[in-house]
Amino acid sequence: TVHYGPKQVTNGCEIKPSATVHRPNLQIAGRHFDDNKLFTLVMTDPDAPSPSEPNMREWLHWIVTDIPGAADASQGREIVPYMGPRPPIGIHRYVFVAFRQQDPMVMMMAPQVRHNFSIEG
Repeated sequence: TVHYGPKQVTNGCEIKPSATVHRPNLQIAGRHFDDNKLFTLVMTDPDAPSPSEPNMREWLHWIVTDIPGAADASQGREIVPYMGPRPPIGIHRYVFVAFRQQDPMVMMMAPQVRHNFSIEG
């Protein structure tokens, strides 16, 4: 679950950029949830800089690794610091993806730039 303050984020919900200045509270749960596993969280914007011309897609907003299964994302290791949404034009979508890790991340370098990031690798 993702919460910006008291508001829970759901698919398709609208949130004002002013409510997203600080990183959200995020807990990983669900069918494949396992307390003994670690997770990586990635947050991106596929609509940067604008939904009609997303030539900077995906814009990387956040990467956290080594999140324990029973913990909030704040218990993980922040690789790319959180950057709150500030869309220059139009309504943007923001995507949170959690990956289950095989092992702790020994070495992960932050990308040099945030634009044109690919979650697919």
